[in-house]
Amino acid sequence: MDTLTQEQRSERMRRVRSKDTKPELEVRRLVHSLGYRYRLHSGDLPGHPDLVFGTRRKVIFVHGCFWHRHEGCPRCRMPKSRVRFWKPKLNANRKRDIANQDKLAEMGWDFMIVWECELGNTDVLASAIHAFLGDTSR
Repeated sequence: MDTLTQEQRSERMRRVRSKDTKPELEVRRLVHSLGYRYRLHSGDLPGHPDLVFGTRRKVIFVHGCFWHRHEGCPRCRMPKSRVRFWKPKLNANRKRDIANQDKLAEMGWDFMIVWECELGNTDVLASAIHAFLGDTSR
């Protein structure tokens, strides 16, 4: 059973944003500090990637572990209430992510997923982003 009333749950869910989330802002600051420049939320690419590096044909998605089903992550737990609602919803999110990634690959774009739980170690994340994006002179 949910510990919140229906009104409280609705209010909490209304506060969940798809853009400019705390994890996304952290990644944007990190990428900028590494010397890379990017565009935000390209509407003409599948999945509306969070960071778009057009000349490199690369994108970065910043995914929440719960919403995008990060396998093996403790933040990827299934809610205990309303499982019949949540399970199909969260699984559909994951299937949509995979379909969008396939479309990007078909279009010749490379993608990287930064998971919310990876933000704890910025040195490792910075190295991974630099390895993905390559030289900053482009």
